Amino acid sequence: MTSTLLLVQVLNGLQFGVLLFLVSAGLTLVFGVMDFINLAHGVQYMLGAYLAASIGTALGSFWAGLVLALPASLAIGLALEWLVFRHLYDRDHLSQVLATFGVILTLDEATRALWGSAPLNVPQPAGLSGGIMLTSSLGYPAWRLAIIAAGLLVAPLLWWLVERTRSGMLVRAGSTHRAIVSALGVDIGRLFALVFAIGAMLAGFAGALAGPVYAVAPGMGDTVLILAFVVIVIGGVGSIRGAIIASLLVGLVDTLGRALLPDLLRLALAPAAARQTGAALASMLVYVAMAGFLCLRPAGLFPVRRA
Repeated sequence: MTSTLLLVQVLNGLQFGVLLFLVSAGLTLVFGVMDFINLAHGVQYMLGAYLAASIGTALGSFWAGLVLALPASLAIGLALEWLVFRHLYDRDHLSQVLATFGVILTLDEATRALWGSAPLNVPQPAGLSGGIMLTSSLGYPAWRLAIIAAGLLVAPLLWWLVERTRSGMLVRAGSTHRAIVSALGVDIGRLFALVFAIGAMLAGFAGALAGPVYAVAPGMGDTVLILAFVVIVIGGVGSIRGAIIASLLVGLVDTLGRALLPDLLRLALAPAAARQTGAALASMLVYVAMAGFLCLRPAGLFPVRRA
């Protein structure tokens, strides 16, 4: 593989890592702060993609669809929290897993009923549909660079919101001393609902950004959800800084593994066998990395201190 192709794959890994961060950031807050396992978080990613595509098509503007998909994703997140999830906060993790899995099945089927099973192709927005010349011989899609830039803007903003604001202080305090914070007059239920809604909006934002790059289809959030849990394990439950670093790491490992392993195996295997074996091993690399981190740092790279 040439250095130019390697640079392209690194950028692809960063772009994928940014999408993983937008999904895993909300999931790690919900899991770390509320101790709630939400398997339906990937559905918010899928709904964000569908909402942005549908609204953008109806209004004739991708940007209008992207902007309006954010409050719509937040509203859906609040509705799910009020209708389903708040009744599960005091239940055991098995009950949470089973209930949120039922939400996945319900919303996947509702998506098929509303939009059909055929994937939607979302055109890239005007002004960012072409490529940008990074070097004299390398052009890279402008929309993928825009996704990287969006993620790099959201990451420090979210970290500042959680670590440096009064609302973030209350969220962190409520995760370890819920009774004390409630006794001080803070509505913990409303605070946790806000955390859940922000996580849903971030996942919807990731889906809206991913629409022009990946096919928008029912169940598209399932694979992303699994990798988001890998990110949480590696980065540390409840850690925004860990989610940032782990997302980029997982994105690079997954993308570079799929690109480099078949070429490396050709040194020892026939081309057909190398391609098949490389594809099989590349899909395992992320989970091998997770197992390694569990052995070396079971609490993750940046574990959140708890009382």
